Amino acid sequence: MQPANMAYDRAITVFSPDGRLFQVEYAREAVKRGTTTVGVKYKTGVVLIVDKRITSRLIEPKSIEKIFKIDDHIGCATSGLVADARTLIDRARIDAQINEITYNEKIQVKTLVKKICDFKQTYTQYGGVRPFGTALLVAGYDETGPRLFSTDPSGAFMEYKASSEGSGRNGAMSFFEDNYKEGMNMEEAIDLGVKALYKGTEEQLNPEAVEIGVVDKSFDFHILPHDETIEYVKKAIGGS
Repeated sequence: MQPANMAYDRAITVFSPDGRLFQVEYAREAVKRGTTTVGVKYKTGVVLIVDKRITSRLIEPKSIEKIFKIDDHIGCATSGLVADARTLIDRARIDAQINEITYNEKIQVKTLVKKICDFKQTYTQYGGVRPFGTALLVAGYDETGPRLFSTDPSGAFMEYKASSEGSGRNGAMSFFEDNYKEGMNMEEAIDLGVKALYKGTEEQLNPEAVEIGVVDKSFDFHILPHDETIEYVKKAIGGS
């Protein structure tokens, strides 16, 4: 006998009797199986921190991309299917450039997130496609200040002061709930983010596998040098 759900998970366009889209929920499961990412907003900027989860000593760590630059003032971290994320990031980069060419100004962070999520949502309502199996943490700085958004495979998004995606989300979010405070500087935000990532990975964090991206009022989005990242991680873990 077939499971009751079988008839409803074969097509993205079919709702179950209780109003669920199973393909979207399966996409969320892909995100939950992804590596842990965290984002922390501080007084003048946002930091993104990811665990690359290097599974073999034969892998070149630099070849694993989890943090991407979208525009000078916007970057994002991904959890889930990285190939899906690259498609969304390429589209986001084009949207950011079109906005700058058309209006001669940088796109607002929330406007770009809306465009990404509108595109993701279309992949939940047409036959012959599947939802994107990735969640993006989008960080940026515009005239409204530092912004941090989390996007969902369904096309929903939410703004956070600190957030996490991936397999260690629950542990990291619990740590943020207890320890986040307003008005932090960049060093304090990185320290908090690394400790949250450490908790999210169940204290199995490899400093060599961590990557940190920062965007600030005074400088563009960039990924910190590897040596500097290791120093931050060892300092945070040693004090946790």
